[in-house]
Amino acid sequence: MPKVLVLYKTPKSAEAFDKHYMNVHVPLAKKIPGLKSYDISRGPVNGPAGPTNLHLVATLVFDSMQALQAGMGSAEGKAAAGDLPNFADGGVDLYIFDNQDV
Repeated sequence: MPKVLVLYKTPKSAEAFDKHYMNVHVPLAKKIPGLKSYDISRGPVNGPAGPTNLHLVATLVFDSMQALQAGMGSAEGKAAAGDLPNFADGGVDLYIFDNQDV
């Protein structure tokens, strides 16, 4: 199942980020056509050596790469992407990939 992995770096204000993310961005993203599931990290995002510069990790799942591309290219996908500058002032990295079970 194709996925979009979103890595949000530590914002200037975690409280402002969290409020906007949950109240504005999540409802926008949940409207993306073809979105099968959407989950986010809870609590600190750590690596093997301890804390990272990440505040939150989100994973969006689609049935096919075509569905992912159509959803992200839709008006709703563009609205969600256009919202990023409104709260992700620490920076954000997006990764798009397909996966397979092993």
